[in-house]
Amino acid sequence: MLNVDHVSYAYPGNAEDTLKDLSFGMESGEIFGFLGPSGSGKSTTQKLLYKLLPGYHGKVELMGKSLQDWDRSFYRQIGVSFELPNHYLKLTAEENLRFFAAFYDVPPTRIPELLDLVGLLPDAKKPVSDFSKGMKMRLNFVRAILHDPAMLFLDEPTSGLDPINANKIKALIRDLGARGKSIFITTHNMFDADQLCDRVVLLHEGKIMALDTPANLKMAYGSRVLNLTTAGEKGQAYQFPLEGLGSNEAFLSMIREQEISMMHSQEASLEEVFIRITGKELL
Repeated sequence: MLNVDHVSYAYPGNAEDTLKDLSFGMESGEIFGFLGPSGSGKSTTQKLLYKLLPGYHGKVELMGKSLQDWDRSFYRQIGVSFELPNHYLKLTAEENLRFFAAFYDVPPTRIPELLDLVGLLPDAKKPVSDFSKGMKMRLNFVRAILHDPAMLFLDEPTSGLDPINANKIKALIRDLGARGKSIFITTHNMFDADQLCDRVVLLHEGKIMALDTPANLKMAYGSRVLNLTTAGEKGQAYQFPLEGLGSNEAFLSMIREQEISMMHSQEASLEEVFIRITGKELL
């Protein structure tokens, strides 16, 4: 679906590249995470990929076609949800969506269904100026999928959302991925990325520091041990190596003879992986 080959980019007037020799590929139907702190180049990468930033060096292909060779039909293939909501505030939610649907020659018949998916159907007739940031973010998401694009670019898709609505949006993202949509997510929220993404890039100061599945990264940078805690007021904590666990007599004896209150492996979180790779904390 997407191929980025040795891409670098510098903003006009800047002596140093913001993006430095990026190379990665993305398969159709993949949920792909671009992760890093503010200022790492995540949003710059997205803007380049949906043709807001020309003048890059390297090669970018979408659906087997060079980004530079796409005409206006390119925008029918992609949907974009920006981190900062940008709507016509004097229009209602429904009027906003009708306006943008006209850009794509899409009939507005799905608008009530889409608003209902994100819990905004009761607010369809309200002016967006009355919306909270979370409501505007959900309307952003609906606008991105309104024309049923093949590929989605989502910038911090759960920013400003309460846990219930964040989970609703994440469930919709998973459903779109399961239906074959390709989804490129930029975020500094490692928890969301771990839950959603098939593979992730860890980006730091415009460079790719790691690219793998969340599970592989967490195992590679975590401790290969199992932590176990016995039940009761005097419950005790134990640690066993994962290697040879099935034949470890001390471990097998404990799970046969003791009541266990907690047992889990000690893989690192994605945030811990990022800090170990870059030496920097996420902000």
